[in-house]
Amino acid sequence: MKFRANNEKKVEIEVENEIYLRHAIKTEFVNRGDSYIEILEKYVKPIYLKGDIISISEKIISLCQNRIIERKDIKIGIWAKILSKFASHPDTGVGVGETIKMQYAIDTVGLLKVLWASFASAVTKLFGIKGVFYEIVGQEISGLDGFYDHIWKEYKDIGIQIPENPTKVCNEIKEKLGISSMIVDANDFGQEILGKSDDIELEDNKLKLMIRDNPAGQGRERTPIILIRKGKSEK
Repeated sequence: MKFRANNEKKVEIEVENEIYLRHAIKTEFVNRGDSYIEILEKYVKPIYLKGDIISISEKIISLCQNRIIERKDIKIGIWAKILSKFASHPDTGVGVGETIKMQYAIDTVGLLKVLWASFASAVTKLFGIKGVFYEIVGQEISGLDGFYDHIWKEYKDIGIQIPENPTKVCNEIKEKLGISSMIVDANDFGQEILGKSDDIELEDNKLKLMIRDNPAGQGRERTPIILIRKGKSEK
């Protein structure tokens, strides 16, 4: 099999003096309610070898699980409007600098916790410490995707929540397809292992190093699945 990487990414990566090859797997556009088992059976099963690890974007699992919140169901209040003005506004538009995502945070964990997180974040930023807001409000908030259409118009009016029971999903994939997998929340700023099949003995820190350059492509590349294989340099 010829391994391929997305633009500006590399097939090879070295982790703890070992070489791993990553293959970006292109899929169809994943819609709400699709079957992740059918997707993996179609695109991964034909090229999978025992010992490979499949890294799956949490977004496509969430879409398959219909873990969606509609824009029309979120009523934006005054606190969300105020607090979002003081939050960071990354170009990706994925954070609580977006008013609707701040309101989602308030609805999910409560106003008092969001106020405390906002205060703590403002203070710690003075000392160069970032990410405190999300540490306090939790993964349900930091993992919310969607509510933007700069890549896919289908995401304009929906928020995509983090997957439900990601480890259980990975074990189901292993049982039905014989594929070892992990579900990840990864971007250019960091990586989190949300779940992995029980047969994977590697520590999460090592797994994160394998995808530390965020090799998946969830935009027009449509490569939300990465096959990872231990091997020799292709050079």
